[in-house]
Amino acid sequence: MYEIAEHDGFQSKPMTEEPTIHPSATVRESRLGAWTQIGEHVRMRESTFDDYSYIVRQGSVANATVGKFCSIASFVRLNPGNHPTDRPTQHHLTYRRRQYGLDDADEEAFFEWRRDQPVTVEHDVWIGHGATVMPDVEIGTGAVVGAGAVVTRDVEPYSMVAGVPAEPIGRRFDRETADRIEATEWWHWSRSELEEAFEALTDLETFLTEHA
Repeated sequence: MYEIAEHDGFQSKPMTEEPTIHPSATVRESRLGAWTQIGEHVRMRESTFDDYSYIVRQGSVANATVGKFCSIASFVRLNPGNHPTDRPTQHHLTYRRRQYGLDDADEEAFFEWRRDQPVTVEHDVWIGHGATVMPDVEIGTGAVVGAGAVVTRDVEPYSMVAGVPAEPIGRRFDRETADRIEATEWWHWSRSELEEAFEALTDLETFLTEHA
């Protein structure tokens, strides 16, 4: 079982290798990596959330794979549910049948579609406040998603997108620099390697000189 934080200073709580989960959060059928943090009222199910990544309050993550060192702001939704617009009614009574006393079981095929359209967030991605990442979208390593964006298609590594629907607005680094950083795969370094290279991780020129 994962540790449940039991105090008001949740975000300032010293981190450990064990994931830290706010007591109001719900995590079901998911795997959490080391040094992860799940914030207030987050809902997560059938997802993977890898080392050092965090999501703050009121987020929703379903059928998603989130890499290492990802920073996910409040009110972000990864893989929101869709409604069956091709049916005479798009109301969820057609697939959440038990709630309405219409069947003894829900329509499993409808929920399987969502599982077959997962969201993938690679490493060191920052997703801003209130952004939504739609089903079957992949966000590349090092990318930035602006606050309030609705991401409907794949995002290139180290690019920045914003808007509804999200469109490219720039890059964090030129392609050569981005390729050099990505080639190091620093997000897979051991804890001791991270500690040894910590100062370099705070300065681009030093990092490129010493590690890329």
